Amino acid sequence: MSELFKWFEKRRETKALRMMERHLALTMSAVEDLENAMKAMIRDNESEMRVHIDHVTKAENEADQIRREVMNELARGELPPAEREDLMHLVKRVDMVADWSRESTRILNATPIKEVPESLKRACVKMVEGVRECALALRKCVSQLAEKPEEALIAADQVERLEEKVDGIFEEARQILAKETKVSVGVAILTNELLEAIEMVADWCEDACDQVRIIAVRQKH
Repeated sequence: MSELFKWFEKRRETKALRMMERHLALTMSAVEDLENAMKAMIRDNESEMRVHIDHVTKAENEADQIRREVMNELARGELPPAEREDLMHLVKRVDMVADWSRESTRILNATPIKEVPESLKRACVKMVEGVRECALALRKCVSQLAEKPEEALIAADQVERLEEKVDGIFEEARQILAKETKVSVGVAILTNELLEAIEMVADWCEDACDQVRIIAVRQKH
Protein backbone atom coordinates (compact mmCIF):
# COMPACT_ATOMS: atom_id res chain seq x y z
CA MET A 1 0.00 0.00 0.00
CA SER A 2 1.33 3.46 -0.89
CA GLU A 3 2.34 5.97 1.78
CA LEU A 4 -0.56 8.16 0.69
CA PHE A 5 -3.14 5.49 1.47
CA LYS A 6 -1.49 4.71 4.78
CA TRP A 7 -1.80 8.42 5.51
CA PHE A 8 -5.47 8.32 4.52
CA GLU A 9 -6.06 5.41 6.89
CA LYS A 10 -4.29 6.97 9.86
CA ARG A 11 -5.31 10.59 9.45
CA ARG A 12 -8.73 10.81 7.90
CA GLU A 13 -9.63 13.65 10.27
CA THR A 14 -6.58 15.79 9.59
CA LYS A 15 -6.95 19.45 8.81
CA ALA A 16 -5.79 18.94 5.22
CA LEU A 17 -8.46 16.36 4.45
CA ARG A 18 -11.20 18.43 6.08
CA MET A 19 -10.14 21.40 3.98
CA MET A 20 -10.11 19.27 0.84
CA GLU A 21 -13.68 18.19 1.56
CA ARG A 22 -14.69 21.83 2.05
CA HIS A 23 -12.94 22.79 -1.17
CA LEU A 24 -14.81 20.09 -3.07
CA ALA A 25 -18.14 21.24 -1.61
CA LEU A 26 -17.48 24.85 -2.65
CA THR A 27 -16.56 23.71 -6.15
CA MET A 28 -19.82 21.80 -6.41
CA SER A 29 -21.70 24.85 -5.15
CA ALA A 30 -20.11 27.01 -7.87
CA VAL A 31 -21.21 24.57 -10.57
CA GLU A 32 -24.75 24.39 -9.19
CA ASP A 33 -25.07 28.17 -9.10
CA LEU A 34 -23.72 28.35 -12.64
CA GLU A 35 -26.57 26.06 -13.66
CA ASN A 36 -29.06 28.18 -11.72
CA ALA A 37 -27.75 31.34 -13.39
CA MET A 38 -28.21 29.76 -16.82
CA LYS A 39 -31.74 28.69 -16.01
CA ALA A 40 -32.57 32.19 -14.83
CA MET A 41 -31.14 33.47 -18.12
CA ILE A 42 -33.46 31.31 -20.18
CA ARG A 43 -36.39 32.75 -18.21
CA ASP A 44 -35.07 36.27 -18.96
CA ASN A 45 -34.80 36.86 -15.21
CA GLU A 46 -31.63 38.94 -15.12
CA SER A 47 -31.92 39.90 -11.46
CA GLU A 48 -32.06 36.24 -10.36
CA MET A 49 -29.28 35.39 -12.79
CA ARG A 50 -27.00 37.99 -11.21
CA VAL A 51 -27.76 36.69 -7.71
CA HIS A 52 -26.49 33.26 -8.75
CA ILE A 53 -23.50 34.82 -10.51
CA ASP A 54 -22.61 36.51 -7.20
CA HIS A 55 -22.89 33.15 -5.45
CA VAL A 56 -20.48 31.60 -7.95
CA THR A 57 -18.02 34.44 -7.36
CA LYS A 58 -18.13 33.98 -3.60
CA ALA A 59 -17.77 30.19 -3.82
CA GLU A 60 -14.83 30.45 -6.22
CA ASN A 61 -13.07 33.07 -4.07
CA GLU A 62 -13.46 30.93 -0.95
CA ALA A 63 -12.34 27.82 -2.84
CA ASP A 64 -9.21 29.68 -3.96
CA GLN A 65 -8.41 30.61 -0.37
CA ILE A 66 -8.90 27.04 0.83
CA ARG A 67 -6.76 25.72 -2.03
CA ARG A 68 -3.88 27.89 -0.81
CA GLU A 69 -4.39 26.70 2.75
CA VAL A 70 -4.43 23.04 1.66
CA MET A 71 -1.17 23.56 -0.23
CA ASN A 72 0.45 25.07 2.85
CA GLU A 73 -0.86 22.30 5.08
CA LEU A 74 0.38 19.56 2.75
CA ALA A 75 3.76 21.26 2.44
CA ARG A 76 4.16 21.07 6.22
CA GLY A 77 2.97 17.46 6.39
CA GLU A 78 4.74 14.14 6.62
CA LEU A 79 3.86 12.68 3.21
CA PRO A 80 6.71 11.73 0.88
CA PRO A 81 7.22 14.26 -1.96
CA ALA A 82 5.61 12.12 -4.68
CA GLU A 83 2.41 11.46 -2.72
CA ARG A 84 2.24 15.07 -1.57
CA GLU A 85 2.54 16.21 -5.17
CA ASP A 86 -0.22 13.82 -6.23
CA LEU A 87 -2.62 15.38 -3.75
CA MET A 88 -1.59 18.91 -4.68
CA HIS A 89 -2.24 18.18 -8.35
CA LEU A 90 -5.67 16.82 -7.46
CA VAL A 91 -6.61 19.93 -5.47
CA LYS A 92 -5.39 22.18 -8.30
CA ARG A 93 -7.48 20.33 -10.87
CA VAL A 94 -10.61 20.44 -8.73
CA ASP A 95 -9.98 24.15 -8.23
CA MET A 96 -9.97 24.68 -11.99
CA VAL A 97 -13.57 23.42 -12.07
CA ALA A 98 -14.52 26.31 -9.79
CA ASP A 99 -12.34 28.74 -11.78
CA TRP A 100 -14.00 27.92 -15.07
CA SER A 101 -17.45 28.09 -13.48
CA ARG A 102 -16.51 31.62 -12.47
CA GLU A 103 -15.18 32.42 -15.93
CA SER A 104 -18.46 31.17 -17.44
CA THR A 105 -20.42 33.59 -15.27
CA ARG A 106 -18.09 36.46 -16.19
CA ILE A 107 -18.89 35.92 -19.84
CA LEU A 108 -22.57 35.40 -19.09
CA ASN A 109 -22.64 38.69 -17.17
CA ALA A 110 -21.16 40.51 -20.15
CA THR A 111 -23.53 38.98 -22.70
CA PRO A 112 -26.63 40.95 -23.78
CA ILE A 113 -29.04 38.18 -22.85
CA LYS A 114 -32.06 39.56 -24.70
CA GLU A 115 -30.11 39.38 -27.97
CA VAL A 116 -29.24 35.69 -27.59
CA PRO A 117 -31.61 33.47 -29.63
CA GLU A 118 -33.73 31.00 -27.66
CA SER A 119 -32.11 28.06 -29.44
CA LEU A 120 -28.71 29.06 -28.09
CA LYS A 121 -30.06 29.73 -24.61
CA ARG A 122 -31.49 26.22 -24.53
CA ALA A 123 -28.18 24.79 -25.76
CA CYS A 124 -26.30 26.60 -22.97
CA VAL A 125 -28.68 25.24 -20.36
CA LYS A 126 -28.42 21.72 -21.75
CA MET A 127 -24.62 21.95 -21.61
CA VAL A 128 -24.54 23.22 -18.05
CA GLU A 129 -26.92 20.47 -16.92
CA GLY A 130 -24.41 17.99 -18.30
CA VAL A 131 -21.61 19.81 -16.52
CA ARG A 132 -23.45 19.54 -13.20
CA GLU A 133 -23.71 15.77 -13.72
CA CYS A 134 -19.94 15.71 -14.35
CA ALA A 135 -19.27 17.65 -11.16
CA LEU A 136 -21.52 15.38 -9.09
CA ALA A 137 -19.67 12.34 -10.40
CA LEU A 138 -16.35 14.06 -9.67
CA ARG A 139 -17.41 14.72 -6.10
CA LYS A 140 -18.28 11.04 -5.68
CA CYS A 141 -15.00 10.06 -7.30
CA VAL A 142 -12.85 12.14 -4.94
CA SER A 143 -14.92 11.29 -1.88
CA GLN A 144 -14.47 7.55 -2.49
CA LEU A 145 -10.72 7.83 -2.95
CA ALA A 146 -9.70 7.45 0.71
CA GLU A 147 -11.90 4.47 1.60
CA LYS A 148 -12.90 2.73 -1.64
CA PRO A 149 -10.37 3.46 -4.41
CA GLU A 150 -11.99 0.85 -6.65
CA GLU A 151 -15.27 2.79 -6.43
CA ALA A 152 -13.36 5.98 -7.18
CA LEU A 153 -12.13 4.41 -10.41
CA ILE A 154 -15.69 3.46 -11.40
CA ALA A 155 -16.83 7.03 -10.73
CA ALA A 156 -13.89 8.34 -12.77
CA ASP A 157 -15.10 6.30 -15.74
CA GLN A 158 -18.55 7.84 -15.30
CA VAL A 159 -17.07 11.34 -15.33
CA GLU A 160 -15.32 10.54 -18.59
CA ARG A 161 -18.57 9.36 -20.18
CA LEU A 162 -20.41 12.46 -18.96
CA GLU A 163 -17.65 14.72 -20.27
CA GLU A 164 -17.99 13.10 -23.69
CA LYS A 165 -21.72 13.78 -23.52
CA VAL A 166 -21.03 17.47 -22.83
CA ASP A 167 -18.63 17.52 -25.79
CA GLY A 168 -21.43 16.24 -28.00
CA ILE A 169 -23.82 18.94 -26.77
CA PHE A 170 -21.09 21.55 -27.34
CA GLU A 171 -20.68 20.44 -30.95
CA GLU A 172 -24.45 20.67 -31.49
CA ALA A 173 -24.51 24.15 -29.93
CA ARG A 174 -21.75 25.40 -32.22
CA GLN A 175 -23.69 24.13 -35.22
CA ILE A 176 -26.74 26.03 -34.00
CA LEU A 177 -24.63 29.16 -33.58
CA ALA A 178 -23.20 28.81 -37.09
CA LYS A 179 -26.72 28.73 -38.57
CA GLU A 180 -27.95 31.81 -36.67
CA THR A 181 -27.92 34.59 -39.26
CA LYS A 182 -29.62 37.28 -37.18
CA VAL A 183 -27.09 37.37 -34.35
CA SER A 184 -24.68 40.29 -34.21
CA VAL A 185 -20.96 39.57 -34.36
CA GLY A 186 -20.47 40.67 -30.75
CA VAL A 187 -23.21 38.41 -29.41
CA ALA A 188 -21.95 35.49 -31.52
CA ILE A 189 -18.42 35.90 -30.12
CA LEU A 190 -19.61 36.12 -26.52
CA THR A 191 -21.94 33.15 -26.93
CA ASN A 192 -19.16 31.04 -28.42
CA GLU A 193 -16.85 32.04 -25.55
CA LEU A 194 -19.58 31.10 -23.08
CA LEU A 195 -20.02 27.68 -24.65
CA GLU A 196 -16.26 27.10 -24.59
CA ALA A 197 -16.01 28.14 -20.93
CA ILE A 198 -18.81 25.77 -19.94
CA GLU A 199 -17.06 22.96 -21.81
CA MET A 200 -13.87 23.72 -19.87
CA VAL A 201 -15.70 23.03 -16.61
CA ALA A 202 -16.43 19.51 -17.83
CA ASP A 203 -12.89 19.12 -19.18
CA TRP A 204 -11.40 19.93 -15.78
CA CYS A 205 -13.76 17.47 -14.10
CA GLU A 206 -12.26 14.82 -16.36
CA ASP A 207 -8.71 16.03 -15.70
CA ALA A 208 -9.30 15.85 -11.94
CA CYS A 209 -10.55 12.28 -12.29
CA ASP A 210 -7.44 11.38 -14.28
CA GLN A 211 -5.46 12.46 -11.23
CA VAL A 212 -7.70 10.31 -9.03
CA ARG A 213 -6.81 7.36 -11.27
CA ILE A 214 -3.10 8.04 -10.75
CA ILE A 215 -3.54 8.10 -6.97
CA ALA A 216 -5.79 5.03 -6.91
CA VAL A 217 -3.41 2.98 -9.04
CA ARG A 218 -0.56 3.77 -6.64
CA GLN A 219 -2.61 2.11 -3.91
CA LYS A 220 -1.98 -1.23 -5.58
CA HIS A 221 1.79 -0.89 -5.36
